[in-house]
Amino acid sequence: MKTVICYYSRHHGNTLKVLEAMAEGQDVELIDVTAPRAAVHLERYDAVGFASGIYYGKFHDNVTSFARQYLPEGKDVFFIYTCGSKRDGYTKVIAEAVTAKRANILGEYGCRGYDTFGPFKLVGGIAKGHPNADELQKAREFFRSICK
Repeated sequence: MKTVICYYSRHHGNTLKVLEAMAEGQDVELIDVTAPRAAVHLERYDAVGFASGIYYGKFHDNVTSFARQYLPEGKDVFFIYTCGSKRDGYTKVIAEAVTAKRANILGEYGCRGYDTFGPFKLVGGIAKGHPNADELQKAREFFRSICK
């Protein structure tokens, strides 16, 4: 299955660490949604992933905007995210955006990531040491499960 993952990963690079672990030995292309590009052709892929750290309880706006602009109708889609603390609902906004394109959502994987955003910086951050080896292995397993 030819796959692309469109992502935003800043601050500590937590999301990119997860994506690089998932992509090892797989047919996966990673697209930084903030990088300059001539054209985007997501129709060339069997599955499209969207990945981001969590900002104010949702995917970064750049990822959601990218999905709204470039996702073709009816694609198989999945979500990957990293966050300082786990809660439900992080994929709600982006799921609404891809559902509007009649996408088939294959699943989501989220794990903790070192977070020094906003007030967390004052206390030295939260979720130090994350994503850890176990979380990276679970990300690989998630990706293999949706590729079947």
